[in-house]
Amino acid sequence: MEIRQATTADIDAVEATYTELLTYEAAHGTASNWVLGLYPVRRTAELAVGEGSMFVLTEGGKLCASMILNEKQGKEYRLIPWRYVHDAKEIMVLHTLCIPPSQQRRGYGKKMVLYALEYAAAHGYKAVRIDTWFYNTAAAALYTACGFRFAGTASTKLEGVIDEEEKFFECKITG
Repeated sequence: MEIRQATTADIDAVEATYTELLTYEAAHGTASNWVLGLYPVRRTAELAVGEGSMFVLTEGGKLCASMILNEKQGKEYRLIPWRYVHDAKEIMVLHTLCIPPSQQRRGYGKKMVLYALEYAAAHGYKAVRIDTWFYNTAAAALYTACGFRFAGTASTKLEGVIDEEEKFFECKITG
C-alpha cells in the first residue's frame, strides 16, 4: 500500500473512481451528495494534479482512493466558528476524499485522513479543515475517529448549483 502525490498517469483511474462511486450512489442513494457529471469530474482531477494537490492510495497496482490537499477554503468556511484560527496559509484543507464502493471497508479512508494529518505536520500547517455533506454520517464518524472536532454547519451550493448543508471539522496539528 502506498500513498503518493498523483501524476497525470493517474487521472484516468481517479476519474474511474469518481464514476464508480457516483454511479453506485445514483442507484443506491447518495452519501456524498456529489452528482455524476457535475462534481467531481475528470477536470477536478486534472486541475488538482496540475497544482500538485492530488494524492492517491494504491495497492497491488490499483488506485483505491484519492483526495485533494490544499489551502483553498470556500466562502462558507468564513461562517464557521473555528477553534483553531490561524493565517490562511497555516491551514490545510482536505477535499474530495473518494473511495469507490469496490474499495470501501478496507481502512483506506482512515489511511488517507491520517496521511493528510502527517503531510500537514511535515509542511508546517497548524490545523487541517474538512467539510462533508450534513447527512454523510460515515465521513463524519471517520473524521472524528481520526481526531477531528466538529466545528459547525453552513449552507452552500455545490459547484454553484446544488443546495446543501455541510458539516465542518478541524484538527489541530501538534508537533
